[in-house]
Amino acid sequence: MDYASRILVVEDEHGISDFIGTILKANGYDVEKAVNGKEALMMIASHCPDAVVLDLGLPDIDGQKIIASVREWSSVPILVVSARTHERDKITAFELGADDYITKPFSTGELIARIKTALRHVKAKECALEIAQKPRYRLKLLTIDYEKRRVWIGSEDVHLTQIEYRIVELLSRNAGRVMTYDTIMKQIWGPAVVQDHQVLRVNMANIRRKLEQNPAEPVYIRTEIGVGYWMAEDE
Repeated sequence: MDYASRILVVEDEHGISDFIGTILKANGYDVEKAVNGKEALMMIASHCPDAVVLDLGLPDIDGQKIIASVREWSSVPILVVSARTHERDKITAFELGADDYITKPFSTGELIARIKTALRHVKAKECALEIAQKPRYRLKLLTIDYEKRRVWIGSEDVHLTQIEYRIVELLSRNAGRVMTYDTIMKQIWGPAVVQDHQVLRVNMANIRRKLEQNPAEPVYIRTEIGVGYWMAEDE
């Protein structure tokens, strides 16, 4: 890091807050803490942290409401660290604008790795216009040419249907972020689409059959079980 990134830890249990703070400081981050939602919103607005580690079960404001409120005016990375394990909680957090979701208990290595990923997204967001105009995506053998609307694996031209290509383009343009099933459905089939994910799963199976050497162990398009799909950032 060129400078010590500032991380705001929003957690009302002091033991967990101190534990996370110790981990972050040991890895070179500056740490600030908030113990409730009101304090968190004030500090996000005034202290401009580089990322927020957010517990959902706060005493005054539910963490989901905090995500929604912050997303009205800020794109600061928000990493949820919560004991809530239900798929609906994860999906709602992502749809509201969370960048990641880690369930308790978690490993220190996982937390640091995900914070590093979130901070990389900051740089990506700062260059959003440049990324939007980027002519292609490359990862390992996969190349997606947005201008030509063509996909290659190595030198082999991959023939995708129009819907398959739009799914691949959507995921690659949002590389590094989990996109929920509902978000993909609405982006590809429109806001009035019936929320039956089967058509998406069928298209994804066809895409993986065409792109992956082993569709059962995908390299390019990963599944966040019960939530959605994501692609790694390009090389």
